[in-house]
Amino acid sequence: MSDIDAAVREAATRNLVAAGWFGASGLALSVVHAVTGLGVGCPLRHFTGILCPFCGATRMGSDLLVGDLAGAWSANPFVLVGLGVLGVAVASWAMTALGGPRLRPPGRLAERRTWFWVTAVAAAIFMVARNLLPH
Repeated sequence: MSDIDAAVREAATRNLVAAGWFGASGLALSVVHAVTGLGVGCPLRHFTGILCPFCGATRMGSDLLVGDLAGAWSANPFVLVGLGVLGVAVASWAMTALGGPRLRPPGRLAERRTWFWVTAVAAAIFMVARNLLPH
């Protein structure tokens, strides 16, 4: 195995660990909300009344825990789609970390900054739409 292959596998493993911590945190928040009804409040919504792109994510997680996909979609479709994208990324990182082929999106989509800007623009569009359109 070359040094490049080892570095790629190590990076994939680090990404898997980070995704695992992220998932464990989200699961813990969702379980607490499902059991107690308590959740983490959004400061933007508290002070301005504006829904941020992540408002409703804890309810979405609670709905997923009980298998209510429609309720999860209603609570926050942006985060639900993001979880699906993250799931594909986790599968790719797992395959790479286990020594399989390195799966990467083509061209500029493979760059981190591209994903950052795609996510930021999508979040901004979703935030504006959810606050301006009637629900």
